[in-house]
Amino acid sequence: MIFLDLLLGFLKVGLFSFGGAYGAIPLIRDVVLDHGWLEEDILTDMIAVSESTPGPIMVNLATYVGSSQAGFPGALTATAAVVFPSFVIILALMILFRKLTGIPLTQAILGGLKACVVGIVTATGIMMIFKTCFGTPGMFSVDETALCLTAVLAAGYFGSRKILKRGISPIALIGLSAAAGILVYGWR
Repeated sequence: MIFLDLLLGFLKVGLFSFGGAYGAIPLIRDVVLDHGWLEEDILTDMIAVSESTPGPIMVNLATYVGSSQAGFPGALTATAAVVFPSFVIILALMILFRKLTGIPLTQAILGGLKACVVGIVTATGIMMIFKTCFGTPGMFSVDETALCLTAVLAAGYFGSRKILKRGISPIALIGLSAAAGILVYGWR
């Protein structure tokens, strides 16, 4: 039964996630928490680890959750389920790509999807910042360390945009964030 749950849960994530991994995080969160596969704080930690490791976040999370629930066969099931819809959709779109790109309706649809993805990614980032810095809703507590670390990283990023005329690369920012987290929370 767990294999069917993993298959259907992550197939749903793969089918209805737009905008890549950051857009998929709310859907992954719902599926994982609804099934009780992980606690919310462990899921938040795993999102951070998945961002820092090579590979797509969505695939890394699916692999971890599948592995934690049913070992290697569970990891294989969850990973295949989350990847399969994208594989089929991209394959089908590549066949039609040359015909679709010149149509104004296609350009309008893609423009609308781009705005939705920006909104989903922004909302996910804000939700993660608030949960990390201020705790879960109803249990308000301020983590001064996380708040200061977030402020320093944000100031560094936006300051680099002002000084260098371009921001720090996302890869460098993830690396700096991981190093700062290890340095700051390693002392605790």
